[in-house]
Amino acid sequence: MIVEPGSHAIGVWVVGSLAIAVGAVIFIGFLTPIASAAATVGYLMVGISSFLMTAANNLVSTSAAFNLAAMSGALVLLGPGAFSLDARLFGRREIIIPEVRRSPPQ
Repeated sequence: MIVEPGSHAIGVWVVGSLAIAVGAVIFIGFLTPIASAAATVGYLMVGISSFLMTAANNLVSTSAAFNLAAMSGALVLLGPGAFSLDARLFGRREIIIPEVRRSPPQ
């Protein structure tokens, strides 16, 4: 395949390869917050860029891109699951909610 200097084929291959790599990293649960943050930024860029394209070039639904960005953002905040590599390598996070002692109403 011969790529011309003005062609966007190299950029498409790079972005596609990065998307596959981020998806694989999220799937196995390694460095989940970082990979999810990268996915969130990517989905937001796709959602915003769809407003700048003509109708003929708009291949991605804007609502789908923002929905995926919201899910990726939630994954950033929630973190990896119990069976992820992050849990095996760094230990599971345990959230301890302290018990508040209240005086009886008078």
